[in-house]
Amino acid sequence: MAKKDEKTPLEFLETAEGLKTELETDLNKVQHVVESNKNVFAGVGGILLAIVLGYFGYKYYVTTQDAEGQAKLSAPVYLFEADSNKVAAKELGKIAEDFGGNTGNLANFYAGVANLKEGKFDLAIEQLKSFSSSDLLVQARAYALIGDAYAEKKAYSDAIDYYKKAAEYKANKFFTPTYLMKLAAAYEANNEPKEALAIYSQIVEKYAESSESINAKKYKAVLEGSVSE
Repeated sequence: MAKKDEKTPLEFLETAEGLKTELETDLNKVQHVVESNKNVFAGVGGILLAIVLGYFGYKYYVTTQDAEGQAKLSAPVYLFEADSNKVAAKELGKIAEDFGGNTGNLANFYAGVANLKEGKFDLAIEQLKSFSSSDLLVQARAYALIGDAYAEKKAYSDAIDYYKKAAEYKANKFFTPTYLMKLAAAYEANNEPKEALAIYSQIVEKYAESSESINAKKYKAVLEGSVSE
């Protein structure tokens, strides 16, 4: 396996700073995504808050929920953003059970991430699998988070399946390279260096302008040496 000298792509949840860096790499390009997905984003300023659910989830939520749903979710969302994940996970899980429609759907997303951060991987997987969206960004993120939960369980074959889903869902040059890096790392962890090499090559060839291509080139070179031996 290629030795990594920085945070592994298998890290189960991107840090706020990591997401901020990802999005600030080329703000002009991100603005185009924002303008094309106004149901998700309240504005470019919201991007730079860089809180995974506060950014991807809440802005989506406020455009789709009724008054009752908004009232139910506002308190546990606040707890989540304050890193009170244990309490938030419990309250959001109950909302997901009690409510259908958009409210229950988004509650599953929030609860899944909160439980992921609490290390309750099986419950997180169940809740994130219960979430669905046709949005460009949110559904792919949910798939990637399921992959992260499986990776934390060392169930790398399952992680691979969901990282593939994330990378293939409405592929784009802004976020797909991140999911491909996770996929390649999962292949390496699953002792499939040839498959990992193919993914690193894909990043280098197809997403050459992405920040991920720099590390992909490095890991690709290491794997090329070991695979050819």
